[in-house]
Amino acid sequence: MENLIMARLSSLFFVSLFLQVALFATCCRAKSQLQPKKHAATAVPFFLFGDSFLDVGNNNYINTSTLDQANFWPYGETYFKFPTGRFSDGRLLSDFIAKHANLPLIPPFLQPGFRQYYLGVNFASAGAGALAETFQGFVIDLKAQLSYYYKVESWLRQKLGNDEAKMTISRAVYLFSIGSNDYMSPFLTNSTILHNYSDSTYVGMVIGNLTTVIKEIYTRGGRKFSFINLPDLGCLPGMRIIKSENNGSCLEEATSLATLHNKALSKLLFEFAKRLKGFKYSLFDFNSNLRQRMHHPFQYGFKEGEAACCGTEQYRGVFSCGGKRRVKEFQVCKNPNDYVFWDSFHLTEKIYKQLADQMWNGTSNSHDVGPYNMSKLFRIR
Repeated sequence: MENLIMARLSSLFFVSLFLQVALFATCCRAKSQLQPKKHAATAVPFFLFGDSFLDVGNNNYINTSTLDQANFWPYGETYFKFPTGRFSDGRLLSDFIAKHANLPLIPPFLQPGFRQYYLGVNFASAGAGALAETFQGFVIDLKAQLSYYYKVESWLRQKLGNDEAKMTISRAVYLFSIGSNDYMSPFLTNSTILHNYSDSTYVGMVIGNLTTVIKEIYTRGGRKFSFINLPDLGCLPGMRIIKSENNGSCLEEATSLATLHNKALSKLLFEFAKRLKGFKYSLFDFNSNLRQRMHHPFQYGFKEGEAACCGTEQYRGVFSCGGKRRVKEFQVCKNPNDYVFWDSFHLTEKIYKQLADQMWNGTSNSHDVGPYNMSKLFRIR
């Protein structure tokens, strides 16, 4: 009899314990889901648009090729210790900016599961361009990314009400990295599109599509925008090897397009700031800062400024990192921190951190960043 009573008491104890744990877990889960909404009244959301310089994994969830994915080893090997979809050995510019802004890592929009957009979301897609024709069918182009933003905006209005959602959208920072693929894809795919337009006309098409997206976000209440200009595209390891007769020198045709784009982008933003009430922006000179590290790697703590850590052949310019693409052979360096370039087209975490620090803390209205740095842009109310 005594044993029976003890057994029942023991059973009741474990049932009680189970209910307490379940209740605790439910409370905590509810608290963790409500916390972002409470935080939304003061936080500055961070929305990201663009290409592989910002993509944190959206392409993991679309039907595409491994040319536009980085969800396999050795991508992510140094920081995350596993591939996340980022085209680097670790974190990207956006991850470091989010850290500076006291935000968590901003997740990809297409990541499955429960979604909370109070603190922002990432729409960027590796391979994407401002033109719908750029790697069409394999990426989420800029216009499609904008359509995803519309969904998030509707979600915010539903959750917060129109007035609070309007303030949240106005407080948010919108970061763009777009255009590189529009100018590289014709050389990488043997497209003849550049034969149909003058360089200035083609650049005008890219800038025109970007203009439309910026205006749409502004019309819906966005006020704080950030941009990185384009690097010397012809000097990326994967572009140097396109013309064998160049013997590894930069592909000047691609660099020339990037130069025209950067001038047009700078002019566009200057005009917007004059014409659009409340429009504030930060433009980071990604081009010059990357070039300095390519030409003078030792000054910035690197050993190699032109060849990639991961890939094969000259400059490791063959885009084979991970062995999941057309060319299976690849080599990977022992220490990515010695390199500016991670793979044939992308950078290491170390340089992304350096560049993000400049974007955040750089002297406003300087050659590096202006008219606002990211720190000031986030603080504007």
